[in-house]
Amino acid sequence: MTFRKVGEREVFRGNARVAPITAGVGTFESSDGHRFERDIVHHPGAVSIVPLMDDGRVVLVRQYRAPVDREVLEIPAGKRDVDGEEPALTARRELVEEVGLEAARIELLVEFFNSPGFCDEYSFTYLATGLTGVERAPVGHEEEAMQIEYVPLDDVPALIAAGELVDAKTIIGLLVARERL
Repeated sequence: MTFRKVGEREVFRGNARVAPITAGVGTFESSDGHRFERDIVHHPGAVSIVPLMDDGRVVLVRQYRAPVDREVLEIPAGKRDVDGEEPALTARRELVEEVGLEAARIELLVEFFNSPGFCDEYSFTYLATGLTGVERAPVGHEEEAMQIEYVPLDDVPALIAAGELVDAKTIIGLLVARERL
């Protein structure tokens, strides 16, 4: 059976000036003529970075996440909110903003849809190496309050098993980085 999108109406537009998150109700039709609707969230996409120190530790951030009302331990990440900016440049910018690091090398690890059952967000995850410290440039209340933590890459499976790492992009990025290295 095949499907096609017939149309969509926007029902929500976020308050971001550039690259807002929007939501709509899409109408679809199957090859047998059945029409149905689905809620769809449109997201400009995101990047995340696995910053690997020379000693085998990765740099993580512990930050408050309003949608789940708790702090989450994550790899640095950010929304693709600069129009026309290449994902690798967004990753480099987020690395400086969140953890105050510049990378001599940045390598694409993986691309994925975060939750394609309701959202079109597409993510790029990079490995950053050859790190040097620079001044952080946090944006927003959450980034200003985030804590930077260093974790041995070898400890990742135990942190996942213990429920310390619960963020999907972080789990994906760290496991792919471990496999690659």
